[in-house]
Amino acid sequence: MPRAETCRLYLITPAEIADPEAFAARLAEALAGGDVAALQVRLKSASDAHIGAVVRAVQPLCEAKAVALILNDRPDLAARLGCDGVHVGQSDAPYSEARRTMGKDGIVGVTCHASRHLAMEAAEAGADYVAFGAFYPTLTKDAPARADPEILEIWQETMQTPCVAIGGVTAENCAPLIEAGADFLAVSAGVWAHQDGPRAAVAAFTRALASAPLREGLKV
Repeated sequence: MPRAETCRLYLITPAEIADPEAFAARLAEALAGGDVAALQVRLKSASDAHIGAVVRAVQPLCEAKAVALILNDRPDLAARLGCDGVHVGQSDAPYSEARRTMGKDGIVGVTCHASRHLAMEAAEAGADYVAFGAFYPTLTKDAPARADPEILEIWQETMQTPCVAIGGVTAENCAPLIEAGADFLAVSAGVWAHQDGPRAAVAAFTRALASAPLREGLKV
């Protein structure tokens, strides 16, 4: 997930998916709404077998749309299922273990809450992206810290590793995060719980992202 000239959308699945094929249909609808850079499968309470079924259901769609398929928490399962990458939190497998498991070409992202120190450690170790948040109140997951958009500004000015903004992000409140320098917006409920459906939600995000100016002095 290289840094781009414009911010892009990073989808996160709902916390529970009862029917993998039905969710794949919802994902197809979402992807029809506009540009999506990545999909993170985040099913903390599901069995390995069910996670595998979800991954297999969405893999063809992700491949067809060049959407990076990332699994939350589990480097071992991500590698076994052929995912493009894994996302690990501070209480999950350490970055070094995730990198060994995923190999040099796999994507490894790291949750850093509101800590530049944690983010710098992850970036210096070789993480492909760091995630800051939560920026807004969220019911999707417990957020141990609240982040200010200033952390994105400082990161954009000083570091090369892409940053992801997460936590309560919607098409209506994302502008300050884009302007502050987020490379990706991580969104779950803002798409799957949208009153007009996932396609309309992604379309709204696409419009918001397209209206942001190109960045000057982009570090690559």
